[in-house]
Amino acid sequence: MRDRPLIDVAPHRPTLCAPPATTIRDACARMRDEQVSAIVVTDAEGRLLGIFTGRDAICRVVAEGRDPAATTLAEVMTAKVATLGPRDRAIDALHLMHDGGFRHVPVVEDGRVRRLVLRSDFRALERAQIEVEEEIFERLR
Repeated sequence: MRDRPLIDVAPHRPTLCAPPATTIRDACARMRDEQVSAIVVTDAEGRLLGIFTGRDAICRVVAEGRDPAATTLAEVMTAKVATLGPRDRAIDALHLMHDGGFRHVPVVEDGRVRRLVLRSDFRALERAQIEVEEEIFERLR
């Protein structure tokens, strides 16, 4: 897991993107329909402008009493987004997410979003690593 490039580690699934003028209601409906926990906010050329997560919907919209039909992604998204490149390693993503206290990291190449990596993408890899280590320990006994 530590030596493989990030782009090869996480499962390949579509990354949900939307323009900043998208309402929170529409963004949340798309997130629900696609069964994802975040939407990447991009301009028309696919350049990263921000990210909006389910946690943002609760903390920045619902808890503040904002109208989801009138509030746009631009108003409540996280604009300063930590990113990684496609050649960064999985361990780099894990460290970044742990240190930053978040669960989503966009992978950006040439200024454009290639994909979104989630903390949960690494569960299968972690399980596989644990199984390898357990096998090694069994042999040492």
